Amino acid sequence: MTVDTELAGPDGLTRCSWANTAPDYADYHDTEWGVPLRGVTALFERMSLEAFQSGLSWLTILRKREAFRAAFAGFDPVAVAAFGDDDVARLLADAGIVRNRAKIHATIGNARAVAELDTPLDDLLWSFAPDHHDRPARMADVPAVTPESTAMAKALKKRGFTFVGPTTCYAMMQATGMVDDHVEGCHRAR
Repeated sequence: MTVDTELAGPDGLTRCSWANTAPDYADYHDTEWGVPLRGVTALFERMSLEAFQSGLSWLTILRKREAFRAAFAGFDPVAVAAFGDDDVARLLADAGIVRNRAKIHATIGNARAVAELDTPLDDLLWSFAPDHHDRPARMADVPAVTPESTAMAKALKKRGFTFVGPTTCYAMMQATGMVDDHVEGCHRAR
């Protein structure tokens, strides 16, 4: 098999091509992206960060991740659900995060929606993981939306979540290992 030169990283490892564009991406790709993730707090964090990423570079979010964790109480949904107007003002003044009023309100509202769920968040989200997912041969084969991500978005919106469209849901599915989109030739491909 010939290795696609687009996949060859500066350290000699083959990766999904996006992961070779910055050291932060390579580390995230190699240690987190596509690794099955469970737990309400962990999944609430990923959902929130994916929503904040909408319209921005994921690299921006990765570089602000620790500031997001500090600002949003470690993404503990119980703590975030209790945020009020003073917290919104604090978050809007925090240069360490993305200061977008709609996304801040969405994160707080989504924490409240987590509290209203009749099933744990991780069980709900993982219920949309497909039974079978074909490995993409190259980055051009990676979809932005799937029937499962569309169904997840509809189910979340029905339960009061916002900033969780099908594209955001699919990115979260990739990030949390619900689907494995490491391309053929990537050293992380299972």
